[in-house]
Amino acid sequence: MTFVLHRAIARFRTAAVVATLAATVPLLSAQSPSRPPDAQDGQGQGRGTAPQPPATPQRPSPSFKAGVDLVSLNVTVTDSAARYVTDLQQEDFQVFEDGALQEVTFFNKTNLPIALGLLLDTSASMESRLPIAQEAAIGFAKKLRPQDLAEVIDFDSRVLILQSFTNKSSELEQAIRKTAAGGSTSMYNAIYIALKDLKKVVATNVDEIRRQAIVVLSDGEDTSSLLPFEEVLDLAKRSETAIYAIGLRSSEVGVSSNKGFKEAEFVLRQLSQETGGRTFFPTQASELPAIYGQISDELSSQYTVGYTSRNGKRDGAWRRVVVRVNRPNAVPRTKQGYFAPTR
Repeated sequence: MTFVLHRAIARFRTAAVVATLAATVPLLSAQSPSRPPDAQDGQGQGRGTAPQPPATPQRPSPSFKAGVDLVSLNVTVTDSAARYVTDLQQEDFQVFEDGALQEVTFFNKTNLPIALGLLLDTSASMESRLPIAQEAAIGFAKKLRPQDLAEVIDFDSRVLILQSFTNKSSELEQAIRKTAAGGSTSMYNAIYIALKDLKKVVATNVDEIRRQAIVVLSDGEDTSSLLPFEEVLDLAKRSETAIYAIGLRSSEVGVSSNKGFKEAEFVLRQLSQETGGRTFFPTQASELPAIYGQISDELSSQYTVGYTSRNGKRDGAWRRVVVRVNRPNAVPRTKQGYFAPTR
């Protein structure tokens, strides 16, 4: 009885928090379709506003969302020297769900388009390193292809969508340069909002499938989010999004700062491991360009593997997924599982 009561209280608390976020954050990105981006309060794309994405004649801005019964996996394969293996075929992959071998029915290695959330910590502790972080993020944005979409989210005490999804690197660069340091850290809120944004647009056919990813840079523990980490992790595990986390270690030396970063390190590792992404923990901001480069290389070297589960139960249960490849010394990496559908 006590456990059930605690669960009920937790759900009630989360529902209230989500309602609060829904009542505040979307206002930052709301914009009338008749109002051009350069006419916002006479200031253009100011901090806290998010312009409408440009019209793309090639695609209706889809994101990666497969059908209810198709389990989709973004798989990275590396060899013993940590080099990407990109010449595998569908028959080289084996997928196991809760120990049972599955039949791979969808396979793609032609570098699918990406829908990406680019998250930047702009809390006060980032002030001295923000210029380098900005340039590194801009360099990453410039490597995106015309068929890719990305948004820029700035988080400190608040979470601001500085640029909604666009395929124009100039707009992404402009948004990144508007970031300014100050306030505390609301990383959980930012990741939650980015995950929700990536689910908004649904692919209507196979040709519109996109791989989803979040790249988040932060230099410390979350100090001001409304949502608890457990709820954000649960949402991440339910998504099709790989989270790449960069934990920039603070230059401050002290017991409290070290303890805080240890907590942040645990959080970032959990998010990345569960979703099939990676974590990086540089000690100097000068390492950021190379790290963003590694993430860009990985995103362009992945396979997309899909299957229809042999388990037809729609019980909402967690199902563990393991991928193996038929290549000596090759190591695949993907998300650790998914939640079964409920209807």
